[in-house]
Amino acid sequence: MAQDPDPQTVRELQDLLASARTEGQAAAGARQELADSFSGPLQFGTAGLRAALGPGPNRMNRVVVRRAAAGLARFLVAKVGTSSRPRAVVGYDARRNSEVFAQETAAIFTAAGIETFLLPSALPTPVLAYAVRALDCDGGVMVTASHNPPQDNGYKVYLGGRATDDAGRGAQIVSPSDAQIAAEIAAFDGIEGIALAEGGWTVLPPTGEPGSIEDAYVDAVTALADPRLFPSRRLKIVLTPLHGVGGRTALSVLQRAGFADVTLVEPQAEPDPAFPTVAFPNPEEAGALDLALELAERIGADIVLANDPDADRAAVAVRRPAGGKWEMLRGDEVGALLGAHLAARVAAHAARTSVNDGGARAHEGASPAPGAGSAVFANSIVSSRLLGKIAEWHGIAHRQTLTGFKWISRVPGLSYGYEEALGYCVAPDLVKDKDGISAALLIAELAADLLAKGRTLQDELDELQLAHGIHATDQLAVRVGSLDLLDAMMQRLRENPPASFGGSPVESSLDLAHGSAELPPTEGLQYLTRDGSRVIIRPSGTEPKLKCYLEVIQPVDGADELPSKYAAARERLDQVLEDINDALGL
Repeated sequence: MAQDPDPQTVRELQDLLASARTEGQAAAGARQELADSFSGPLQFGTAGLRAALGPGPNRMNRVVVRRAAAGLARFLVAKVGTSSRPRAVVGYDARRNSEVFAQETAAIFTAAGIETFLLPSALPTPVLAYAVRALDCDGGVMVTASHNPPQDNGYKVYLGGRATDDAGRGAQIVSPSDAQIAAEIAAFDGIEGIALAEGGWTVLPPTGEPGSIEDAYVDAVTALADPRLFPSRRLKIVLTPLHGVGGRTALSVLQRAGFADVTLVEPQAEPDPAFPTVAFPNPEEAGALDLALELAERIGADIVLANDPDADRAAVAVRRPAGGKWEMLRGDEVGALLGAHLAARVAAHAARTSVNDGGARAHEGASPAPGAGSAVFANSIVSSRLLGKIAEWHGIAHRQTLTGFKWISRVPGLSYGYEEALGYCVAPDLVKDKDGISAALLIAELAADLLAKGRTLQDELDELQLAHGIHATDQLAVRVGSLDLLDAMMQRLRENPPASFGGSPVESSLDLAHGSAELPPTEGLQYLTRDGSRVIIRPSGTEPKLKCYLEVIQPVDGADELPSKYAAARERLDQVLEDINDALGL
């Protein structure tokens, strides 16, 4: 308590200590909370830091953040060298303590000799990721816990400039940078030796003023829309930022791109760290989009677009033709739709370039114009295999990576990447990370184009499934109380591997911990069955969960078969889910 500069966490610790000295259930809970809060230092990894706010070294608080900032500062100074001054940019969302964590990070960076920029207000994570490269920074920090529960906060780290290689410039950190930063953090026993400057960092101009980084981001993202190829903007949109920081920025992008009919979900429009209208501020969670779907039904909307609280993810909901109910599309469905749309854009741009060149390039022996042959699509191994088939059909290279955009964004020549957890990177030259705002814009562009042709996103999905087979996916997430239980569940699978899933024998299994020529080692197990079904089981990297990813492929010969084949695929998924539960002993 003597070290803690925050009177709030000092009071919380005093209350816990007082409660722990009493008797009864509350005392037992306080003792358990104290034991966990002081069980050891919060571990810094490739995802940075993320935990519940509170006192103790295993929670997010000003002591932990000061040590993290000081360690990262030392790392950046060592990487860049003493001959030049490192540059860094710091951003934050609207969660509790985010602004003070960001301000103290800026003060520590400045005291360490780093030229530091601070975003002017709570802004989306994609704006920070954009700023790392736009400002030619060597490092970036985003204080956010993304879509975690309200009591959490986090500390996400990006590298750029001279602190990393070209593949990682503007991306989240990977090994060995995480271990090197963690070692620098561990060198600080406390915070007594950590200096905070009283000033000297640059607070960037707010929106509407010259030099605004938010306005520069909005301009760059708005320019991604291509009205020459996709001119229609007739689309009635319901938009929700889920009490997060993306509402103003996303609305600006959509309106600037020509989408005038956008209705915000007013109860969720302004940032609120309590997230009062949702149980969990994650668009993947049941009920999170209820207000948006009710509004869409009431006003006769064409589409619902949602961002998670830091706006690096995007969710899409449509009215399903069967039954007329509003439903959220799965991340893999949106990933396939964006892939097909971007492939069509690549082909159209290549054709237009070829026409404009009048064939002269080929006659002169010059390199061909950029087109499908130079594009690269990628997705994580737990995402659907449908994107690979779409890419192959368009003559586009495709790569699979480990889970997380720290890997997807590093694919050489990346044009588009996605992961099933609602993360999409549609413009890696702008934001080398997932970006829910630019993804929402291009989904709106596609939906408006289809609507002008009398078609829907569901029609486009049906067409993709007809061409490549129905790729049906699902997930099972098992939340546990201890990380030790995750290890035990993975060990159970290794010792007693499943023989079949959904009645189809397992023909190959892969322990991802061993790595391969294509993928570095990671904790996880992959099973492929004779009928083409795939199951991947892995621990979550950010939460105490075991995550199971399912995919079945159902061949389909004609449009008249689609309803029955969709139903058959759902039935197979349910059978696989039952087998996973049995294998895990649930």
